[in-house]
Amino acid sequence: MGEIPYGQVGGSNGTPGLPVAFTLEGKSRRLGKGAVMEAALIIFALMLLMVVGLGAYLTVKAVGAAKRGVERTVVQARRTVEDTTLRAKSFGQVGVAGALAQLRLDLRTSMRATQQALADGARTDASLRESLTLFERLSAHGHDLDGELKRLEQEPDKQRTAQLLPDLRERARQIIEAADSLRWAARDRARRFAEDELSLLSEQIEMESGALRDWSREPVDHLAAAAAEWDAAQTSPSQSPTPTPEPAPKPASTPAPAALNPPTPTVQYPWQKAPRPESAG
Repeated sequence: MGEIPYGQVGGSNGTPGLPVAFTLEGKSRRLGKGAVMEAALIIFALMLLMVVGLGAYLTVKAVGAAKRGVERTVVQARRTVEDTTLRAKSFGQVGVAGALAQLRLDLRTSMRATQQALADGARTDASLRESLTLFERLSAHGHDLDGELKRLEQEPDKQRTAQLLPDLRERARQIIEAADSLRWAARDRARRFAEDELSLLSEQIEMESGALRDWSREPVDHLAAAAAEWDAAQTSPSQSPTPTPEPAPKPASTPAPAALNPPTPTVQYPWQKAPRPESAG
């Protein structure tokens, strides 16, 4: 094998050598293609991860919403069943069991109505938030009493339960009266605001109706223009335009001087005949 000239690379199996510049250019092309492929793969992987993460997030949100909806439905169904059962016990049973069922039914009905009224009013009236805070504190006492009444329904000692009934009725009465007071105050407030707004709206409508029926008035544009002119004349009288002086009348032309010897007019006597036209001239 002969000596390789300077600037060339020997080929394999006796093939002629290539210049160094061509060899480096080929390597740089291969490296560039590899870098582009790696970048494309990284971008694709990131996009895939983003899609998977977004899908997982949406799935979790949908599952949570569905779970809350199912729980809300179950709670409402359980509440309806309990209310129906209590109503049946209050009408169908006598004695301690019927009294306990009636107390629970009255307590739950009052608390639920008050909660709904305050929640609806707080959406439009921010001042009811304090009332909601007070109702939450009252609800704690209501839940405690409801739980105690529910436990006494299963109590086998009916005589001891009958002894506790006066105290339970008094506690239920206090809670129900407090809840009713909050509920009716919120309703009265909403009704008063509605009446005030309606009366104000009626006054505005009456004024607008009267303005629409007044056909004798001048147009608003003419009135506005007249008012603007009057204001300008009152506020800046010195800026009124100065009247242009009229030109002085020209003196009458003097008559031309008469001749030195004016012709004497011919006296016409009544007995003289008028001259004929042929003799004139």
